[in-house]
Amino acid sequence: MGPVEFLYYWLHRALHHHFLYSRYHSHHHSSIVTEPITSVIHPFAEHISYLFLFATPLLILVFTKTASMMAVFGYVTYIDFMNNMGHCNFEIVPMWLFNIFPCLKYLMYTPSFHSLHHTQFKTNYSLFMPFYDYIYDTLDKASDQLHDSASKREEEIPDVVHLTHLTTPESIYHLRLGFAYLACKPCTSKWYLCLMWPMTAWSMILTLAYGRTFIVEGNHFDKLKLQSWAIPKYSQQYFIRSQKMPINKMIEEAILDADKKGIKVLSLGLLNQGEDLNSYGGFYVSKHPNLKVKVIDGSSLATAIVLNSIPNGTTQVLLRGKLTKVAYTIAFTLCQQGVQVATMHKDDYVKLKNSFSSFGKNFIIEKSYTQKTWLVGEGLTEEEQLKAPKGTLFITYSQFPPIKYRKDCSYHFTPAMLVPSSIQNVHSCENWLPRKVMSAWRIAGIVHCLEGWSEHECNYTMHNIDKVWRSTLQHGFQPLSVPINKELAHY
Repeated sequence: MGPVEFLYYWLHRALHHHFLYSRYHSHHHSSIVTEPITSVIHPFAEHISYLFLFATPLLILVFTKTASMMAVFGYVTYIDFMNNMGHCNFEIVPMWLFNIFPCLKYLMYTPSFHSLHHTQFKTNYSLFMPFYDYIYDTLDKASDQLHDSASKREEEIPDVVHLTHLTTPESIYHLRLGFAYLACKPCTSKWYLCLMWPMTAWSMILTLAYGRTFIVEGNHFDKLKLQSWAIPKYSQQYFIRSQKMPINKMIEEAILDADKKGIKVLSLGLLNQGEDLNSYGGFYVSKHPNLKVKVIDGSSLATAIVLNSIPNGTTQVLLRGKLTKVAYTIAFTLCQQGVQVATMHKDDYVKLKNSFSSFGKNFIIEKSYTQKTWLVGEGLTEEEQLKAPKGTLFITYSQFPPIKYRKDCSYHFTPAMLVPSSIQNVHSCENWLPRKVMSAWRIAGIVHCLEGWSEHECNYTMHNIDKVWRSTLQHGFQPLSVPINKELAHY
């Protein structure tokens, strides 16, 4: 109720006068259905006026010599959060909060409150505190009713859920709730995100305190409703011994929640299906044998994608990286097809040969590194990449892509496919993959549900690889071509 709220209220009302509205503010109101980015879409003149207005409290602190970094950071964070929240177009403020604290509705607006301003135009002018709308009788009479109905909206139950997690601290900005510009591009490190370190630090603190999954994205494919859920943990935390139990508990709770809601399939993405963490999801199925939701680790489809990415006529490949369920299956299938599988290290060679003794002659230890096709997983080093001949094709079989050290070689995507055009609302990129592309582990859950398969795919079990591949293609998913290396094209 300070000067900023009061001045903003009257400035906002002035901007709705036909003279200023037609020349300036109508640009902001072109978004009838708002989203967070709408909060900062204004003509330049409005930005200048808001800059002076919102800077008033900070200038007062400076002139009174009471300013501090914490005060500045807290004020700016509050302004940005409330501004984005008011334009997010879904209700996140529970009705019970106002029932317990009735006076709060005069001091805090809600997304439904501000949505009425964007649809009715002549009501709900306040910045963040509806106090002045009550005083000057500009409150929309439907505000309370809309808030109540929006809060009671029935939850949409999806058919398929993909359970992923945050990767790097900066990955929060690549979520759809972050920056739309970043969300629609593959996840890469940007120098200017370093300027966001206060928000990044707060998000990391929040992940330590918040112990439940959250919805990242919702899609529709034919008659299926799809959702992506995220565990509020970063990749680094999965390798900390003390975090293993809390993470497993979160994944287990997500699976049980999906089972309770009647969700048909839940696929495990990224490190949520680690062998050391939960035996590729088998831990949960063993602990809860009566689960109705099918737990999928996507190994069969990941294997199929890698096998179909190997160039025709290949007689020998080099396998390098952590030997996972997918790696063993790829090696076994290639040996069945008469393709030799070379390894760099003796311990990998021994493990593979002991696992598939009948095909032992097709496993070799490589010393010359002449293979032009490398199948790589986690653990591939720069030194090892430098041993590859020029023009080598690196095909990744793991969830995470390797760091690219060679400009004269080609790197395939992590196992993924192009989605059918009929999948709706695919506006953001899945981690480092291009837009309109989904990882094999995410697609596997969708195909499993479409086909109506009744068994889990977790632990050390696998579906029929050829059957999974054919079914995936029949449902419109398309293989990806190898990204063109511009420098390699000159050779």
